[in-house]
Amino acid sequence: MQKTLTLAGLCTLLAACGSNHAPEQLNQMPSYLGTITRTDYDGKSNDLLTAGLGKTGLAAGTPAYVDPEQPTAPELRRNAIYSNYRAVLDISINSGYGSLYGPNVDAQGKAGSGEGLIAGSEYLAYADDGTGRKNVTLMVQIPNSFDPQRACIVTGTSSGSRGIYGAIGSSGEWGLKNGCAVAYADKGSGTGLYVFEDDSVNLQNGLRAGRVAAGKQANFAPDLSDADRSAFASAYPNRVAFKHAHSQQNPEQDWGKVTLQAVEMAYYVLNERYGALAHDGGGHTVRLHPRNTITIASSISNGGGSALLAAEQDSKGLISGVAVSEPQVQPGPSTAYSVRQGGVPVATPGRALFDYATYAALYQPCIASVAGASGRCTALVAKGLLTGADLVAQQNDAKRRLQAYGWLIDSDPLQAAHAGTNILVAVTYVYAYGKFSVTDQICGFNFAQTDGTGNPAAFSSPQKAASFAAQNGILGNVLYEKSIGGARVYTAGVSPSSNLADQSLDGFLCLRSLATGVDAVNGARLEGSLAGQSARVRAGMAEVQASGKLGGKPAIIVHGRSDTLIPVNHASRAYVGWNAVAEGANSQLRYIEVTNANHFDSFSNTLPTLIVPLHVYFNRALDAMYGHLRSGLSLPPSQVVRTVTRPYANTLITTTNVPPISAAPTLGNVIRVTATVVDIPN
Repeated sequence: MQKTLTLAGLCTLLAACGSNHAPEQLNQMPSYLGTITRTDYDGKSNDLLTAGLGKTGLAAGTPAYVDPEQPTAPELRRNAIYSNYRAVLDISINSGYGSLYGPNVDAQGKAGSGEGLIAGSEYLAYADDGTGRKNVTLMVQIPNSFDPQRACIVTGTSSGSRGIYGAIGSSGEWGLKNGCAVAYADKGSGTGLYVFEDDSVNLQNGLRAGRVAAGKQANFAPDLSDADRSAFASAYPNRVAFKHAHSQQNPEQDWGKVTLQAVEMAYYVLNERYGALAHDGGGHTVRLHPRNTITIASSISNGGGSALLAAEQDSKGLISGVAVSEPQVQPGPSTAYSVRQGGVPVATPGRALFDYATYAALYQPCIASVAGASGRCTALVAKGLLTGADLVAQQNDAKRRLQAYGWLIDSDPLQAAHAGTNILVAVTYVYAYGKFSVTDQICGFNFAQTDGTGNPAAFSSPQKAASFAAQNGILGNVLYEKSIGGARVYTAGVSPSSNLADQSLDGFLCLRSLATGVDAVNGARLEGSLAGQSARVRAGMAEVQASGKLGGKPAIIVHGRSDTLIPVNHASRAYVGWNAVAEGANSQLRYIEVTNANHFDSFSNTLPTLIVPLHVYFNRALDAMYGHLRSGLSLPPSQVVRTVTRPYANTLITTTNVPPISAAPTLGNVIRVTATVVDIPN
């Protein structure tokens, strides 16, 4: 019997009568997003990349507030972009700013004479679970050059503990220049200065408010009753709390998750902007989705680690590929893989961040010591943790110990300069991993601004008002409460066990013990409260461990061989091995190791004979990944890129100093992964 197909029947077969012959999919706002604010920038008076400052303004002095006591939200945004851009890049002409990178250098790497302002729209929202305690700031920037026919998204999760603009100068700049939407996240560790005395907090836009008035809009407030707050402020005046350390949530365990949420927010606002109106007028339809949009998970340092974690956790297929630099990623030590350099096995690659940071916190201050102020070295010798008849011998022994723990000899000249940074990491992360309250004063450490004599000092009204823009997410200095004579900045702390001005060694030995579960001096198993604290810390460390399972996604990791903050043996090299175990022949991971490159590009100006800017290679990795995803170009093989340092800071860096990533590296530069063995050439 022949059937007549009616129009209604045809529509049923095709699932819809729309032009695409597919059912309309309505664009829906993710449930975890709060109110989204949108601001448009004309690219003349203000913009997405430089806040109107342009190449020249970013290289100039700090912009002034009209009223330092009450800066406006636009002023705070401007200064936050200024400080965050400069924090991740070397803003000096001789190091490549304005010629190899910078706002005036276009997507093809060509330097122009303009200021590099980029017009577009910026969307901000909190991601939260309804409690107002998480309040992870997410942001999407859409440049006017965005083309929905060639849609692309790049993630920009913040590095370090920075606020929402923390990746503006890294993946943010690359994405905007290439016409991509940039999906930012502050990781739940971004700027959130809390001051006990006046019970004040930061709001999402950087303005200050009282905790009660801010309510669920506070970026961060500690989980304390007002009575407990008042008592703590009275007993410990001028101490401060900040989100990364004191949220009691171990935000790092969600860094992959919030990076994916930023991508989902990007899809939502893009479809609200470019999707057609639904036939019933009830919203917009989904036009852009993972099948027609390239999404690169990217960023540097903690943000780079977040991108890798996001790719591992990407159950919805949101991410097309990964391109990261110097990632702080923790694959975990394992006998399932091995790393060799020049054929020599690396001892215990893949140590956890808190493990090697607390180890560095013992020895780097000794290396940084000068004659007449070597209390740290002397105290370490007295405890049997160092040898040497004089300061030079002791410092050489400290370097040998760090090398044996995973640092490369390439880091030796940079160890002293990193002492303060690893101190901040060690103290911040003990609170984060253990989910401790600020009132717990773990190992005797707190945070405070300090005066010239090392005593805690109050933040002034202008300092509090500008904290959103001026701070890097870690507020104040490390304060040692147990110092003989009273609380002092850690560098001036006198340990009770030694009665020496040893830069608060007792406190750092305590941190080291919490990392390992045994006494750092005698090796005895911890007991009592220390054992409990150590168990909490090590549980938090386990929560952030990477799986190495990238799902076969194409990925490029760039890392500097001289990185002294995140040693390659414990991060990128180990991750390559961990990924080989997890994915085997299905892996599409490439690893580019750059000689003479450190974690901080600023060293390329102050120490030009030692360091070149790694940022150049980060941009090249993004170029390579985009070319692969957009045009099917081959990814470069894993390799060592051998750079050439400059003799003087006033010597202009050129491409001779930073040669390209090779499409066909010579035999002596090839990095090989054979089964689960990672071979790095010398």
